Amino acid sequence: MSDLAPILFSLVVIIALVYLISRRFNISSRYERKQKIHTPWSALDNGIDPSSDGGEK
Repeated sequence: MSDLAPILFSLVVIIALVYLISRRFNISSRYERKQKIHTPWSALDNGIDPSSDGGEK
C-alpha cells in the first residue's frame, strides 16, 4: 500500500498540470469547427446550380 501512494500522488499532479496547461493555452478551441458561411456557391453541396437564375424561359 505504501508503494502505491507516491504513484497516485504523481498521477494526480500530472493530471492537474495537464488540465491547467490546456486551460491556459485553450488547446481544445483549435479543433472546433467554425460556422459555415452560406453563399450561393455553397448550394452546389445540395446539388443546386447557382449559376442559373432558377427561372425557365
